[in-house]
Amino acid sequence: MKFDNSHVRRQDRLLGEAEALEILRVGEYGYLSMRDEEGVYGVPVNYVLDGETIYFHSASEGRKLRCVEYDPRVSFCVVGSVELQPQELTTNYRSVIVSGEASIVEDDELKRHVLRLLVVKYSAQYCEQGNAAIQCSADRTSVISIEVESISAKCKE
Repeated sequence: MKFDNSHVRRQDRLLGEAEALEILRVGEYGYLSMRDEEGVYGVPVNYVLDGETIYFHSASEGRKLRCVEYDPRVSFCVVGSVELQPQELTTNYRSVIVSGEASIVEDDELKRHVLRLLVVKYSAQYCEQGNAAIQCSADRTSVISIEVESISAKCKE
């Protein structure tokens, strides 16, 4: 993973690599941007960061999968804390933008591992039900990975 803030216009708002990874670890959802023969496509997704790889789940068919097959290059954005400052006509925020290459996870053991990580992140108090759901639906669920190639982060506080 290459941490790269060099292209950020407002260098005074940069965050470090540790802060960027923390935003990725705790973020509720991210915005995935992709493209296919129809054009550009953006969609919010639940995700989990495992090591330096971002994972999310998908139906076993649909536009996300078609985009990955058409062009695996993606952009992924997570906005951490947001606080409107209406009196100042601005917003305080922390955000991360990742560029990377997406691929469909083919390994069944890895896919189930990622689905369990998603259950722990989003429904930790319901792990038993989550594991049962994985058993029932893993065969008709896809998992997509994003191998992070570069990451940048900034804030306005």
